[in-house]
Amino acid sequence: MINIERQVDVMDSFFPQYDLAGRIQHTKLDTGMSPSVRMSRVEDNASPDFKQVMSGLVENLNTELNAPDNLLKDVMSGSSNVDIHDVMTAMAKSEISINVATQITGKVIQAYDKVMQIQV
Repeated sequence: MINIERQVDVMDSFFPQYDLAGRIQHTKLDTGMSPSVRMSRVEDNASPDFKQVMSGLVENLNTELNAPDNLLKDVMSGSSNVDIHDVMTAMAKSEISINVATQITGKVIQAYDKVMQIQV
């Protein structure tokens, strides 16, 4: 017959013991309050509307698209503080921005179509 204490020791050697409670990272939401207190309104009352958000995204897209051209002009004029790698990085960022803007536009149009299909 196998001794139960020996069997427990053998099992402990196979499975590492972790202090899971000590490894949990606490966040700002973990304040010790009850969940009902934390589940109050999350967004600010003065949050921007859809038009402001979209216009801000378009302005940021415009600056991202103009950045490679401006850097390329600096490189061609012989500026020593701009490298061709900076131009290539700016071009990659602008390409990603175009892809994201295209995806966002498609999702907004899909959402609009779904809202228009709702029968009242």
